[in-house]
Amino acid sequence: MGFEIIVAAYLVIVNIIGFVAMGSDKKRAIKDLRRIPEKTLFLLSIIGGSIGTLAGMYAFRHKTKHWYFVIGMPAILIVQVVVLGLCLF
Repeated sequence: MGFEIIVAAYLVIVNIIGFVAMGSDKKRAIKDLRRIPEKTLFLLSIIGGSIGTLAGMYAFRHKTKHWYFVIGMPAILIVQVVVLGLCLF
């Protein structure tokens, strides 16, 4: 398997996990159960799941009133895109 395929598979998996984590945390919030820590949601975003966590944030309307999520998640994605662009060129 090529390196690019491994990286692509990793990114798909971590983004799915980020999306599901946002949905799960929203469901837990509604049911007043133990929540996923915010630092875990940010960590998922930082390690490559920024598209999934951002998509989950708006798909489930979760954490959209917290400024540090509304600004932080897109900022992480922008930094990742810039770094990727710099690495490719």
